[in-house]
Parts: sequence; C-alpha cells; structure tokens
Amino acid sequence: MVQQLKWIILARVIFCIVLIFSSLVFSTGENLSFLSQPFITLYYLSAGILFLSVVYALWLNQGKKLLVLSYVQILLDTFVVTFIIYVTGSFDSMFTFLYLLIIIYCAMLVLQKGSLIIAGLSGIQYGLLVVLEYYRILPPFLGHHTVPAAMDPTHVMYRIIIIMGACFAVAFLSGLLAMQVKQARQDLKITRAHFNRVEKMEAMDEMISGIAHEIKNPLASLAGSIQLLREEARPDSSEDRLMKIILRETERLKLIANEIRLFAKPGNANAKPVMIHEAITDVVSLFLNTEEFKDRIQILTRMDETLAVNIDPVHLQQILWNLIKNAAQAIPDQGKIVITLTSPRGNRIYLTIQDNGQGIDPQKARHIFDPFFTTKPEGTGLGLSIIHRLIETYDGMIDFDSIPGKGTVFTIIFNNAVSEEAATKS
Repeated sequence: MVQQLKWIILARVIFCIVLIFSSLVFSTGENLSFLSQPFITLYYLSAGILFLSVVYALWLNQGKKLLVLSYVQILLDTFVVTFIIYVTGSFDSMFTFLYLLIIIYCAMLVLQKGSLIIAGLSGIQYGLLVVLEYYRILPPFLGHHTVPAAMDPTHVMYRIIIIMGACFAVAFLSGLLAMQVKQARQDLKITRAHFNRVEKMEAMDEMISGIAHEIKNPLASLAGSIQLLREEARPDSSEDRLMKIILRETERLKLIANEIRLFAKPGNANAKPVMIHEAITDVVSLFLNTEEFKDRIQILTRMDETLAVNIDPVHLQQILWNLIKNAAQAIPDQGKIVITLTSPRGNRIYLTIQDNGQGIDPQKARHIFDPFFTTKPEGTGLGLSIIHRLIETYDGMIDFDSIPGKGTVFTIIFNNAVSEEAATKS
C-alpha cells in the first residue's frame, strides 16, 4: 500500500501541474486573460491540491493509519472532482471521467467494497450538482446555467443514470481486477518463499534420514537392555528410579527419531479424497475439549463445505492440529482463532488459520520452518518443518504473515483439489 500511495500522490501532483499549464495555454490561445474565470479558480484549486499532496506525503512518511490516509485522499478527491466539474460547466463538463480515475485507484487501495462505496458517492455528488443547477437552486459558476430549465427532465435523469452506471461498472470491474492482482501477488510471494525453503530442506533430507535410521536401532537396544536391568532392581530404589528416567528419555528420543523420519520421507501412500471442512470440524471439536484451551480460545470458521483434497486423513489432521495449537499458544490470555476455507481460483484451495495473538518476531520469522528451530523450552523444533513437508508432499504450499502484537495468519494452498462427489464416494 505504501508504494501505491506514493504513486497516487505523485500522479496528483502531475495532474495539478498539467491543469495549470493547460489552463495557461488555453487562455493564451483564446486571447483570454489568464487571470479570468474559470482559470483563476483552477489555479487556486491546483494550489490547494498541491498543498494537500504535501500533507499526504508527510502523513505517509509517518507510516501510521495508512488505511485512514487512503480513505481521506479518496473522499477529498471526489469533492475536488465535483468542484472541477462545477467550475468547467457542470452538465457540459468534459471532466466527469475523473470520477472513474478515482474509482480505479480506490480499487487498488481498498479493493472492490471500497470502490463501490466511492462509486455511489461520486454518482450522488454528480447527480446533486446537475439537479440543483437544473432547478436553479445552485447558481451557475460562469453566469449562465448549462442545464436549461426547458430541457426534458428525462434527458437530465438519463445523463445522471449513465454517469452513475459507468461509475459502478468501473468500480465492479476494477475491484475484481484488484482482488485478482492481490491474490496473484500473494500466490507469487507464497510460491517463492515455499521453493526457497524446499531447496534448503532438500539438502538436509538424506543426511537427516540416515541419522534417524542410525539412532533408532541403538535406541531399541538400549531400551531393551535397561528394561532387563530394571527387572533385577528393587522397586522404588534409586537404581529403579534412575532407570525409569532413562527409559522415559529413550522414548522421547524415539519420538524425535520418528519425527525426523517423517520430516525426511512423509509418504503419501494412504492419500484419498477428503472433505476438508469435515476434518476441520473434527479437529476443532477435539481441540475445544482440551483443558488447556477450551475456556480461553474461541474458534470461528468460514468454510466452503464443497471443497475436497486428495490427502492422507491422518496427515491432514496432524497439519490442522499443529497449526491450531500453535495459534492458541501464541495467544497469552483470552483470544480468537479464525479458520477460513475458500477456493476463489479454480483448482486451488485456500485454507487460512488466523489468530490475534502476540505475533512472531521478525528476526525469528525467517527460521520458523527450519528443522530444530524452536522458541519453546520443551519443543523439538520439528513441528512446522514436518507440516511444511507434509503439505509439499501433496503438491501444496504454506506461508504466513505476522504483525508483532497483533497476530499471525498461516495460509495453506492445496493445488490438488478433487470433486465433492469423489470425496463422498470414498
């Protein structure tokens, strides 16, 4: 948004300069005084717009409340355009197209909903301007009404409807295009980050898999030997307690070794069509029944219940459970998790898990998918790494956005969507 706001402020400055010079050229070509009306008013208006542009630039430089800045610019620009149209002839003005430019850049900043609102506001302003002049309520700027009272009211209304229709059509199309561009940029960002991580992980796969295999066999022998020795020790003796600790830590090492093998070679032999919303519903139900989270975490879902994907159900449950648990653990007290499931672009399915927790520190964010990187005292650092590999195994991608102090949103893209009928039959 920052870059877009910079370009819009620059475009506004260029427009003012062009307006000033074109007025000077026109007044000279028509042998008119460049201080006569409406030129002098246009000069003052241009100066005012340039002043506002400086204010906008200073506001942008602060980097705060940029969405408010966007709306302030857009709203003021609609009134400026209405004034330009009034100065240059109202009904006969050639500058009505400026409304469309505002709507287009509005769609770039606040997408379709905002552009439709501005389209309505622009149409209302133009309609009021023409109607007030038609009924002689608004005095003409140039001394004579451009809308004769004898003109057919139907023709006047027809002109207003055409302008309003054009505004809404441009708002709808530009908003649709802006959403597609935003989604395409998001997809490109996720794809780049995903493949960068894949390249890094592939270099470790064989080594990690070999290490896990070499560790697992000695661990089994160690556990068996300790179990035999424990049978000869007296119950509750210091030797017995020590061997219990050794066995417990051996089991923990086995779990880590299994996680390493799962990270290195997940496998997709048990994949089948699965209705994603059913898997989400099951995991959420189990999660909200856990003592640690059921009283302090609220989970909201917005799901397209027709979406299915080809995946091992156990792997999908593991992905969902870990991401939801991570989101809940990022919320220090009471909080909310929002799960969204959509498919806005053909065969791609988008699953987002958003929390309002403490967010991820930017210095740590670049490493959260790295194997063995963890910020938890008892964590192995393999949770998100395994999720990444599982999603990659099923031709998917994962990425995240986080604002420290405000929350994090993880986005999963599945590229192997299947039909609802196929999932129902399975």
